[in-house]
Amino acid sequence: MTGTRLVHCTFPKGLIREPLLYNLGRDFEVVPNIRGATISDDIGLVYLELEGIEPEIEKALQYLAERGVSIADVAGDVPAAEPPSQL
Repeated sequence: MTGTRLVHCTFPKGLIREPLLYNLGRDFEVVPNIRGATISDDIGLVYLELEGIEPEIEKALQYLAERGVSIADVAGDVPAAEPPSQL
């Protein structure tokens, strides 16, 4: 049965330019969807939604973790961002 899982990923500086999310869609039977992200020269913070069957989602998350990405499950939906201030 196909489902979705929302996780928060922290990419350390050395992994920011690696095509890890591309590899998820290519190497695993999951559809990665970036729901929100903040990237700097030092860190990448990504809310990632994965769609697929649970064993494939687990394999995809294990792949990220083995490469040094920190992963935390997110309950509910992506936190709302602050609206931009009016100039």
